[in-house]
Amino acid sequence: MTEPIIVQGGMGVGASSWQLAQAVADLGQLGVVSGTAVAVTVARRLSEGDPGGHVRRALEAFPVPEIAARVRDRYYREEAKAHGARFPGVARPVLEPSRKDLELLVVANFAEITMAKAGTDGLIGVNYLEKIQLPTLPSLYGAVLAGVDAVLMGAGIPAHIPAILDRLARHEDVEMRIDVAGGDKAISRFSPEAFLDGHPAPEVSRPRFFAIVSSHTLATYLDRNTSGSPDGYVVEMPVAGGHNAPPRGRPNLDATGQPVYGARDEVKLEAVAALGKPFWLAGGWGTPQRVEEALQLGAAGVQVGTAFAFCEESGLSPELKHAVLDRVVDGTMSVRTDPVASPTGFPFKLVELAGTIADVEVAEARPRKCDVGYLREAYAKEDGGLGYRCSAEPITDFVRKGGTEEDAEGRRCLCNGLLTAIDLGQVRREGYAEPAVMTAGDDLLDLTRLLDGSNRYRAQDVVAHLLARVGAPA
Repeated sequence: MTEPIIVQGGMGVGASSWQLAQAVADLGQLGVVSGTAVAVTVARRLSEGDPGGHVRRALEAFPVPEIAARVRDRYYREEAKAHGARFPGVARPVLEPSRKDLELLVVANFAEITMAKAGTDGLIGVNYLEKIQLPTLPSLYGAVLAGVDAVLMGAGIPAHIPAILDRLARHEDVEMRIDVAGGDKAISRFSPEAFLDGHPAPEVSRPRFFAIVSSHTLATYLDRNTSGSPDGYVVEMPVAGGHNAPPRGRPNLDATGQPVYGARDEVKLEAVAALGKPFWLAGGWGTPQRVEEALQLGAAGVQVGTAFAFCEESGLSPELKHAVLDRVVDGTMSVRTDPVASPTGFPFKLVELAGTIADVEVAEARPRKCDVGYLREAYAKEDGGLGYRCSAEPITDFVRKGGTEEDAEGRRCLCNGLLTAIDLGQVRREGYAEPAVMTAGDDLLDLTRLLDGSNRYRAQDVVAHLLARVGAPA
């Protein structure tokens, strides 16, 4: 098959919205929705009254109407949520979710992808993080039921995903190992037959799997996996937005406190090409010249995140988006790679915009709280049970659960901040509004090439710009 030249990045929580993915797919490229915390975003949209009715229309297409109706009735409110009102709670991911929470996980992922596919004949993918393991199996099943064309996953070693997709496409039971700090790995299990509750399983296709890697060594390892290998690779460089792989070797920070990458972090692209699978280059490849270079190096194309994140169709708050682009235009915008901000332990890129978590005063003034919980890790409790902790939660709670004050120092709540960045932020009972988290790649300032002095552009402008030197239709 002819591979897309451009893979649109699956960014943040809802930044890669279904509207953005649909727009990119309509242009003949691979549109990708973010699969992170979709259960929360769909529940909050329903509680806001589902403007436009998009979520409810997607729910009507779910193969088991009774399940979709239960999800709709639990969260939908006819009257839009009043400004400043709290969103209803959604359970944090755990090893064995309740039936109610399992239904939301599957149905929400189905809905997000169904909304993206509803208006296009193009290709739609979904991006998940290997680091967020607990909701993976039901999330993947929802994506498979929706007919997603590709699954992309990084932030870890997703060696088990190809075999899981094989089984889910046949509606067979699946399981995967969950990392447990201080103990043996736990096992997450999901049964499509039990979930469908006696209803016939619909016919589905197995999506392709593209692993997001930051080294040729990892790509080679995954390709040799006897239980199933990826169908392709996205090779991500350290200048990419969001989470980055940490530098190899001893940690080394520059004078500004940012991690330093060296020769050991360089990817041997010839080794990736030798695997014989399509691959895309990501992180700093978002220019016409670099697209042309990628094709000459044997890549199928490039993955681009930052340019799409700030276009009109993305899910980012228009107010925040245009505030960033105003500063891009006047040359005062900057991006910082923070080695400790993320509870995952991976370096995380913060857009240095006043009023957001990147602002030290804002970050320190935020009361530490973990109520979304997608970046929690499982840990072994003294009684042999399984507990959950996040290094961005209150430090006393984290230490009580076996963590250390050192590990908690400087951590930021990304879950709540990323939800605020898409206008779905929580307001606390005391009236405190969660501040936003903004992330982008190092090439954020290069967006001036798309702006022409304004602070708005569209997905079609990005695609046309990227393909300008390779003769492909936009």
